[in-house]
Amino acid sequence: MQLTTVLENIVNDNVLHSKWLNTLSYMENAGAKKISASEHKEEVTLLILKHAAEEHRHAYYLKKQLAKLDENLCRTYSNAELLAPNHTKYYLNTLDVQVCRYLKDHFKLSGYELKFAAYLFVTYAIEVRADELYPIYQDVLTAKESKVTVKSIILEEEGHLEEMLHQLKEFSPDWEKHAQEIIKIEQQMFTDWMLGLAKEVSN
Repeated sequence: MQLTTVLENIVNDNVLHSKWLNTLSYMENAGAKKISASEHKEEVTLLILKHAAEEHRHAYYLKKQLAKLDENLCRTYSNAELLAPNHTKYYLNTLDVQVCRYLKDHFKLSGYELKFAAYLFVTYAIEVRADELYPIYQDVLTAKESKVTVKSIILEEEGHLEEMLHQLKEFSPDWEKHAQEIIKIEQQMFTDWMLGLAKEVSN
């Protein structure tokens, strides 16, 4: 099932749509926590603080959008209030583990250096995905004349992608070659997640 079709099915149903917003909020929050976990104990850059703060704000903003559908739905991140909860919760963790393994093999990194490199590449892959996912979701929202909007998130995610590209260029002259391999890893995670979503939405 194509992404647009899955999202149309979700937006057509208030309960599914609420769970979808909650799922996106969960993932933005998980991303923010991962960024904070990758921080050096002392050498914390303004950019990392900005990025973590924006991801947390996206989680808050998406959660707040729920009131436009039904403010009594999806008050927590429990499995019952998420779509494809197992795929959703394993997505970022599995991606992080596999990227760390890849970076260890290719750059022989460990400790903070490995955490920081994983932050760069995982975030890059997620921002590339967000740049595809959110505009398609917004198109569906606009077509369905939904009160929900993610336009502000789209603008910020585009900015994040530019920032990650700048940092990756500083990290390695061969960054593109490695980024492509990490995009392939993320694609598998995303495909599994979409299969989980499609199964749940079509039931």
